[in-house]
Amino acid sequence: MTSQPPYKDPSLTVAERVEDLLARMTIEEKAGQLTQYFCFDVGELPADFDIDSLPPEHQVFVRQPLQVEAAAAAGKVGSLLFIKDPAVTNRWQRLAIEGNRHGIPLLFGFDVIHGLRTVLPVPIALAASWDPQTIEEGQTVAAEEARASGIHWTFAPMIDIARDPRWGRIVEGAGEDPYLGAAVAAAQVRGFQGDLGTTNVLAGPKHFAGYGAARGGRDYEDAEVSDAELHNVYFPPFKAAIDAGAENIMSAYMDLNGVPASGNKWLLTDVLRDELGFEGFVVSDANAIKSMEIQHFAADPSDAAARAIIAGNDMEMSVSEPAFDHLPAAVADGRLSEELLDASVRRVLAAKFKLGLFEDPYVDESAAEAVLTDPEHLATAAHAAQRSLVLLKNDGALPLSSDARSVAVIGRLADSKRDTLGPWVFGHRTDDTTTLLEGLQKRAGERTRVDYAPGVSLPDRLFPSPFDRQDPDPGEGAFGVADDDEEAIVNAVQLASGSDVAVVVVGERQNQSGELASRSTLDLPGRQVEMVQRIVDTGTPVVVVVMSGRPVDLRSIDLSASAIVQAWYPGTRGGDAVATVLFGDVSPAGRLPFSWPRHVGQVPMIYAHNRTFAPDDRGTRYWDEASTPLYPFGYGLSYAEFDYNNIQLEKDSVVVGETVSVQVDVTNTSHRDAEEVVQLYTHQRYGTSSRPVRELKGFKRVAIAAGATHTVRFELGPEALQYWSAATRSWVQDATTIDVWIGGDSTASLSTSFSVVSS
Repeated sequence: MTSQPPYKDPSLTVAERVEDLLARMTIEEKAGQLTQYFCFDVGELPADFDIDSLPPEHQVFVRQPLQVEAAAAAGKVGSLLFIKDPAVTNRWQRLAIEGNRHGIPLLFGFDVIHGLRTVLPVPIALAASWDPQTIEEGQTVAAEEARASGIHWTFAPMIDIARDPRWGRIVEGAGEDPYLGAAVAAAQVRGFQGDLGTTNVLAGPKHFAGYGAARGGRDYEDAEVSDAELHNVYFPPFKAAIDAGAENIMSAYMDLNGVPASGNKWLLTDVLRDELGFEGFVVSDANAIKSMEIQHFAADPSDAAARAIIAGNDMEMSVSEPAFDHLPAAVADGRLSEELLDASVRRVLAAKFKLGLFEDPYVDESAAEAVLTDPEHLATAAHAAQRSLVLLKNDGALPLSSDARSVAVIGRLADSKRDTLGPWVFGHRTDDTTTLLEGLQKRAGERTRVDYAPGVSLPDRLFPSPFDRQDPDPGEGAFGVADDDEEAIVNAVQLASGSDVAVVVVGERQNQSGELASRSTLDLPGRQVEMVQRIVDTGTPVVVVVMSGRPVDLRSIDLSASAIVQAWYPGTRGGDAVATVLFGDVSPAGRLPFSWPRHVGQVPMIYAHNRTFAPDDRGTRYWDEASTPLYPFGYGLSYAEFDYNNIQLEKDSVVVGETVSVQVDVTNTSHRDAEEVVQLYTHQRYGTSSRPVRELKGFKRVAIAAGATHTVRFELGPEALQYWSAATRSWVQDATTIDVWIGGDSTASLSTSFSVVSS
């Protein structure tokens, strides 16, 4: 009887199993483990199928899976991505295991960004909840559905700081602030990975680093970011994700300060591994290794492959003809050491052992549907959507009265199932979705008539979205027709004028947000602003609900509408969540994760800017528009009222390296229970470098009963008071004076200060 090799013994440590397997592998097998292919599975083709008769662009699509299949059958693939069918997953897994003499299983990856079948609110909306626990619970659901479908690894969370809302991928992140971004990143990693059990997936925080700083907010452009800003703003969410246990990091596409991130050794080794302590494996973004030749950085794919491994990239995400096919030759001719190659292979194999894939490589095809349709998942999605909604304005029109006889719901987005889900979903079913119109109709009950008018059309993109072709269930296609907008406005006005209140839903279509969905303007598309104004002119109270993944220009609507709610793209149960907030079943407590500009000409606009030599007139920098946000960072209204009082420091002076506690009393002065997001900001008055006027350093979402007072306590330790200084090119904590504010947003006025002295 032949004994099994040690790497197949689950009683050994992961490190022992990896070393045993690695010693048995050829250079070619090692290179294969570092290769990940997109897999556009087209199923079984008839034996007499003539590929050559297809148009060239179709031939590429059909031949690519055949090329991947040949590579998998030869044991030259380590991972596949974009498969979500359990039966297809098992077929590919079986092919790879049988084709590899060591029986090494594949790692299956997929873009599970904010849900698979059950769609959560988009990530920027989850960040607006300021509730890490809710975010973690939501991504736990996403992980369960993904793993049941045969997916082992998600290319999420996207934790790039985004300070230019023209950039389409702001919808996929947590906004402008590194502290909030770090909390959201850690929560998502915990939700996805858990204890790496059978219902968890590997998290893949992306894109390291600076991708959100693309010039002009244009996707795929290069980025120039100072070392100080990288360390103080862009790296902290990645550090938090790593500390939360992230097993994978995705490197970015673009040039960062003149060096493509995929081949940047300072970025991927000196910073990511040596400074931030990352021990997992790094994957490139799609085709980013080969793209280094296009970027005129690498001489050819072979050069790109060697330089990527040397820089610290471990796995290549490739559509076809991977650059990493050239790795054996690079080792043979001395351009790449086998030791460096082995280091990358170790990390990839370790992930497969940690997931238990050598013991259980296949997915239970019969169990998937029960997980995907678990009603508890829908409840989690509804809860997350409720907590993400932000009340931007309210002149008393909200909450809607249950005694209202008639409610007019106006706007095409109000009844669009696909747009309610938002971008970056690929396993959804639009039939499962509750639209805003449906949610309001269900909640209103029999005594209130809810009527609907579609309103104005929303124009198509000038350049079509490449992701629409990949959408398994695109839903309604009525937006692109040539409608008579004037007639639509007249009908909407007529409906609103005969109703007690009008709920007007405006915003952007889901494919106008996300990757390759950057904008040159923040204007609401089409004639939506005009429609709102003409409805307002009827005298009927107007509640505007905004569906978008970025701030849009609301200046005129803010002046005229009675109330404004930012609903984002709220997900599968979004309509129900919006209805509960509009009717007052719950008080909104979402808060903005970015500063909301008045106009696109102001961007980038952030609250954490440095103090200038003329600070008192900073709001008048433009002669034609206030240079202040329409709504500040951290802002959001409630149906309750809160007073902040009695801010107290544990002590007035601390030594460098010590921690000081600060507390505040928050009183709900209203007659209804509600939640408040208590936020703490600091400012350092002087030191080695100048520091932003305010920086978020703590927050807590707390439930406070009507008339009750809640004492909220924060700890400010050295990690909150240190920063990376360009003067010393290192982390420093100064002896200085620290100002502290606590309140409901970044303009909080209740303050105190303490001294930090040298030891």
